[in-house]
Amino acid sequence: MNGRELKVAVVAGEVSGDLLAADLMHYLRAEHGGTIELVGVGGDALEAQGLRSFFDYSELSIMGITQVLKRLPQLLRRIRQTADRIAEARPDLLVIVDSPDFTHRVAKHVRAKLPGLPIVNYVCPSVWAWKEYRAKAMLGYVDHVLAVLPFEPQEMVRLGGPKTTFIGHRLTADPNVKRVREQRQILAENQVTGHGSGPCVLLLPGSRSTEIKGLMPILKDTADLIRSRNPSATFLLPTVSRQHALVESLLAGWSVKPTVTRTPQEKWDAFAKADMALAASGTVTLELALCGVPTVSMYKTDLLMQLFLSRIKVWSAALPNLIADKPVIPEHLNDLLRPGYFARWAEVLSRDTPQLRAMQSGFDEVWAKLATDTPPGLAGARVVLDLLAKQNKLPV
Repeated sequence: MNGRELKVAVVAGEVSGDLLAADLMHYLRAEHGGTIELVGVGGDALEAQGLRSFFDYSELSIMGITQVLKRLPQLLRRIRQTADRIAEARPDLLVIVDSPDFTHRVAKHVRAKLPGLPIVNYVCPSVWAWKEYRAKAMLGYVDHVLAVLPFEPQEMVRLGGPKTTFIGHRLTADPNVKRVREQRQILAENQVTGHGSGPCVLLLPGSRSTEIKGLMPILKDTADLIRSRNPSATFLLPTVSRQHALVESLLAGWSVKPTVTRTPQEKWDAFAKADMALAASGTVTLELALCGVPTVSMYKTDLLMQLFLSRIKVWSAALPNLIADKPVIPEHLNDLLRPGYFARWAEVLSRDTPQLRAMQSGFDEVWAKLATDTPPGLAGARVVLDLLAKQNKLPV
């Protein structure tokens, strides 16, 4: 498709959303054929695609009701500022990516200011998990949803939400994921297990400052226990650049020092090397599953969020489990974050055991359900351009 400049507003609130949005913009530029100007909010990946973010999007990397309430005035101000600047830019399209507490509020304000602007939501909010009424509410400000989980289009039909298309997940087309997956499969086929006499354990406390602060003390005690039971055990702790200083400061009191890395390449190398991972619940558990890294998921909510746990309808918080529709990786929450449990899982998943074989079989199912013939970013770009064409919004 050939066209003149297309101006796209994009709002992504955290690392995973930034990567998804950048991938979509890459393919949108290729499929459009003309130039694309980006405006909005994002991180390193979107900035590499030409975006100059309105502000540092790490401000939005918060979790838990307590943190949201604490920073509510700042968040409300950023919502208004973002919506106002997008409206002033008068784009041809708005793409909101994940982080619904922020991005959906921006979309509502923009729809009020620019009623005819097409709005696409990349990553379906978890309306199927809780607050199901949000699906119908989205009809007022979202024209199309790009889903990354295969069951979401059916769920949106059930709940009366906007039109939703499953486009696949970017990670199944990620060359790093494919490389690590292949490396680990070769090791498994040659029955190469373990690295030395002790396990090599990945420690992944998350990408948000609040979850890092909440999980690092648990990981410290777990690393101490693993080392006491396995003196040759080693630990790897990949970070993202924006959180590297925080992680290093929290490691000051650790007696067992993990190897800390900060670049994406070092992260993928760690995924290829590790025997197993202890990971914060989130997108990283899906990355690990697709790479074939045995994983135990952990999550710690704040006190206010614990009051709402009974309202959550979904049976699991772990993406690999939801995609496979069965327990694939174990997950532990709040009071069940026991270092003794994690230490023993590290031992069980670092050698050839029935638990390890069952998990790897589950990972294969997750891959089969997520993989698509067309790269997700390309499929999403085609949906976007089709929407623009139907609404006569493509520049000519």
